[in-house]
Amino acid sequence: MKTLFKALVQTLLVALLVGTLCFFMTRLLPGDTAYRIAAGRYGYDMVDAAAAQAVRIELGLDRAPLAALADWWSRLLRFDLGVSLVTAQPVIDEIRLQLGQTLRLSLMAVLLSLPLGPLPGVLAGLRPGGWFDRVNLALSVLLRALPPFVLALLLVLAFAVQMQALPAAGHADRGSLMLPALTLALGLAAVSSRVARDAMMGVRTSSYYAFALGKGLSASQALLRHGARNVATPVVAYTAVQLVYLVEGVVLVETIFAWPGIGHALVHAIFARDVPMIQGTALVLGLMFVLFNCVVDLACAALDPRARRA
Repeated sequence: MKTLFKALVQTLLVALLVGTLCFFMTRLLPGDTAYRIAAGRYGYDMVDAAAAQAVRIELGLDRAPLAALADWWSRLLRFDLGVSLVTAQPVIDEIRLQLGQTLRLSLMAVLLSLPLGPLPGVLAGLRPGGWFDRVNLALSVLLRALPPFVLALLLVLAFAVQMQALPAAGHADRGSLMLPALTLALGLAAVSSRVARDAMMGVRTSSYYAFALGKGLSASQALLRHGARNVATPVVAYTAVQLVYLVEGVVLVETIFAWPGIGHALVHAIFARDVPMIQGTALVLGLMFVLFNCVVDLACAALDPRARRA
């Protein structure tokens, strides 16, 4: 109950903070917002000052900033994210179509990161300082140092251009989810691998693990019965920190691979100066981070009985 209440408070704070910051940051962008929106509707060749002024009056862009912000807050309390300034469709309907694709991509990235990160980390922690541990460390540092867009381009060159095994972009072809999900998964695995390795080293040197071996259990039995849960707890807990990478990477990766998700929609909304769409998509990304953190806290409590008693 305490975790759910904490998540509710964080949700309210994120909604107000993200919406307010997006509103003022969009207003501070250079250029004429009304002209950009009119150009998106009619094309740059058909736009003049009169058309931009008509759009400004139609959409209320001539209102005082504080009045427009107060109106957005009041609509947010009614769960109304407004109407897109470009498509004239409700923002909530636009996001509903894109959110499923983003969640699908994020879930696949997390699932792919599990065999690529924690599993090699546990194997490295069983023999610290060995050749596998050194190779794992080098790969983890390299993958974590590469920005997501560089990693995405390398994967496209390898799997789409050279091997022609996967589509380079889009979402219609079978297998189009693999490259964007793998891009995010490799970044997540780079950190979770080292966390799992350090956790495994701590388990190996613990008294309960030595006692399990002393009473006749094999190394694999001791690991499964007494080590797996103790290794999983810090890995799951650190996942909350990695979620920043996941939410941040979704924006870049969806744009590079033309994946029709929230991040892709946010980039297009920024170029079009679509303030309600920017606020709505940024708000959903922030709420995704709060939701993922809540799930991680509940998972940690389920793995560690001491956390539940505390």
